Amino acid sequence: MTITSLSELNLNHRYTYADYLTWQLKEKIELIKGKIIAMSPAPTRFHQDIAWNLSRVLGDYFDKQPCRVYFAPFDVRLTGDSPEIETVVQPDLCVVCDLSKLDDKGFVGAPDLVVEILSPSNSKKEMSVKFDLYQEAGVREYWIVDSKARTILIYVLKDGSYVGERPYVQGENQVAHSVIFDGLAFNVDKVFDLS
Repeated sequence: MTITSLSELNLNHRYTYADYLTWQLKEKIELIKGKIIAMSPAPTRFHQDIAWNLSRVLGDYFDKQPCRVYFAPFDVRLTGDSPEIETVVQPDLCVVCDLSKLDDKGFVGAPDLVVEILSPSNSKKEMSVKFDLYQEAGVREYWIVDSKARTILIYVLKDGSYVGERPYVQGENQVAHSVIFDGLAFNVDKVFDLS
């Protein structure tokens, strides 16, 4: 029997990536440590504008680099202590430099950079659950973009824990800088530009 709806699944059950591959769900989900997490409905236009602006920044920077930029929906399978993959996330944007970990279904392992854009319906998950998840998985740099507050927080993995850089705020004519990618910098105001 093919599972096509989230209502057909037991949300208290622990699932693996092998299970995930058999589903043909109408809803978008992520699998975090074996638990199904329903994703927000289609993002707002502003969310998409921010994602587009950041994808251009990343695309321009990585165009001649040996890394690749991917945007949601793109399965990132984070490995953990379990022999089975129990975590599949779809970051808004991610940068992968170890191309050997790419396959037809996405990426296995921790991307070098993950960007998540907050919206009212997903901010708690991104700020809490995914922060810990990406830190534990070894994502080297994590950007949290708050579309409401119009801020960008950059966290860098140092000795297994995230250390926050200074916050970047729209309207201050600030230039945000990646810590792990030398020369990756962008005007914060342009990220939030709707024109």
